[in-house]
Amino acid sequence: MDVLGLLRIRIRKGINLAVRDTLASDPYCVISCGSQKVKTKVVKGNCNPVWNEELTIYVKDLNAPILLSVYDKDTFSADDSMGNAKIDIKPLLECLKMGLAGLPDGTKVDRVQPDRENCLADESCVVWNKGKMTQNMLLRLKDVECGEVDVQIEWINLPGYKGLQS
Repeated sequence: MDVLGLLRIRIRKGINLAVRDTLASDPYCVISCGSQKVKTKVVKGNCNPVWNEELTIYVKDLNAPILLSVYDKDTFSADDSMGNAKIDIKPLLECLKMGLAGLPDGTKVDRVQPDRENCLADESCVVWNKGKMTQNMLLRLKDVECGEVDVQIEWINLPGYKGLQS
C-alpha cells in the first residue's frame, strides 16, 4: 500500500478575506495535494465566512506540499484567487512519532512559532485530546492583500497499518 495515512483538515473560518466583488466576496477553499483536490462550500457575500467543514485527503508522500487556496466564486467569469497557504504537517507527524498515547486530554505536545518558512499567523499548538493528536493553525494567506484561514489538522492511521505511531 503506498498511502501512508489520511489527513483530516477542519476548515473553520476565514478572517478578513480580500474583497473580490463590489462589496464582499463569495469565498470557498480548495485543498490540493498531488492530483487530489477537495473543496468547501461557497459562502455568499462574506469576507469572514464560517465553513466548519471537514475535508480528508490521503497522504502518499510526506514531502508533497499540501496547499490551501481560497477563491471567490464568480458566475460569468473565472473564479478569482483570494490567496493561498501551505499546510506544514511535519510538526504534527513528529509529535505522533513520539508515541504519547497515555497523556492527559488537552496536553500541548508542541508549539510551532510563525517564521518565514511556514504560513502561520500566530503560534500553533499540537494537542493530545481524546486519543487524537491535532494541530490548530491560523494560516496567513499569501499572494493577496489580506486574509487568514483558521484550520485544524489531524492524522488518521489506516486500519491494519501502524502508520506513524510507535
